Amino acid sequence: MPMSPTNPPPLTRKELDAQLGGAARAWLDEALAEAEHAAYHQDTEQPGSPYAAPPWELRYAAAGRHCGLEHADSVRALLLVEAGAALPALTRLYEQGTAAERRAVLLTLHRLDLGPTALPLVEDALRTNDTRLIAAAVGPYAATHLEAHSWRHAVLKCLFTGVDVEAVDGLARRARGDAELARMLGDFAAERLAAGRDVPAGLTHVLALTTPGAAAPTEES
Repeated sequence: MPMSPTNPPPLTRKELDAQLGGAARAWLDEALAEAEHAAYHQDTEQPGSPYAAPPWELRYAAAGRHCGLEHADSVRALLLVEAGAALPALTRLYEQGTAAERRAVLLTLHRLDLGPTALPLVEDALRTNDTRLIAAAVGPYAATHLEAHSWRHAVLKCLFTGVDVEAVDGLARRARGDAELARMLGDFAAERLAAGRDVPAGLTHVLALTTPGAAAPTEES
């Protein structure tokens, strides 16, 4: 199974401005202004009350159409950060969105002040077999907030679905000395071999990281 690509970092506003045409930049200016306005009026949304999506959420869905699919993740991340998106808005965007819109939510969680409250979104993505969502779900937010048992299963899910383990943020740090992860990897490899299937290339790499004497990472991986 081919390995999926890891997640490239989103472009900054300055980098986007250098790549977008005039009409797209004007659209982005308006979208970010609407998101900024919403950030100061979040308390107007009452739990359980009828709610119409604010303009910036509609812009979120339209990002690819106006700024190009190659820039959609970066534009959506900027909107979420500018709006200071809270969990109710993130949940709406995730549950009602396309796979690309869900992916952008997952990629931006670590840039928002959420604590562990958005873990249900990560856990939902990890239950899918969509490699784009899985790769996004194992980013910095999961590295910080997923508890050990769920994180180990996330690593195995990457191996099972062909997601490049380099997508797992904090892999070297969290795997180091993890005997339980080593056991799970061994069991997984044995099951694959018994079934006459190849062992994913990334498994050996992760297994090496679990040894107690593995060198501490010089940077997050």
